[in-house]
Amino acid sequence: MAATLVFVTTSAHAADLPPGFVRLAEVAPGIRQDMRYAGSHNFVGRPVAGYASPACWLKREAAQALAAAARDLEKRHWRLVVYDCYRPKRAVADFLAWAGDAADQRTRAEFYPRTPKSRLFALGYVARASSHSEGIAVDVAAEQVDAAGQVTPLDFGGGFDLFDETSWTASKAVSAEAAANRKALVAVFAANGLANYAREWWHFSLPGATKAPAYDVVIREP
Repeated sequence: MAATLVFVTTSAHAADLPPGFVRLAEVAPGIRQDMRYAGSHNFVGRPVAGYASPACWLKREAAQALAAAARDLEKRHWRLVVYDCYRPKRAVADFLAWAGDAADQRTRAEFYPRTPKSRLFALGYVARASSHSEGIAVDVAAEQVDAAGQVTPLDFGGGFDLFDETSWTASKAVSAEAAANRKALVAVFAANGLANYAREWWHFSLPGATKAPAYDVVIREP
């Protein structure tokens, strides 16, 4: 009876995720999750549709690649931080609706100070369809953690979702330190099979992963 109860509970827990997905917390609990679209610190300025819980879900192979990259970065005393993982399709639609509302400029100063809101899709900063919805893409940064556990933010030359040419991975407009940090991040991720998107230093995806449908399952933890 006890074994049956455990099986039923585990199956119900796993059924919340799209097929082939895992919770990053169960694969790599040492990666810090700062899921921006579940809160208000993002370019929309409020929780985004589909993010009922601040949790990172990914296809298993993407989560395993991310965990491997995190282990390699630990050798540099870096800890990975994830900002976005799986993204429901309704969130992409929410971004599209936001972009079409020219009157809403609340977040411009932080996220798109030099880029017209009407150009965000055309310039490739916001996508009409996203590999995030397939569970094979992540948005990340990293922070330094010393032997005493003291955490220091790393300089990457601009914040997550800064829609500007300075966010291009190879931008020459950032400091030497920021450029070196970007280069190190890209190199470690590439060594673990995760490719960078050239216009966003924080965005990585798993090329060649078995292509899954784009899902619209709401991120909701039990």
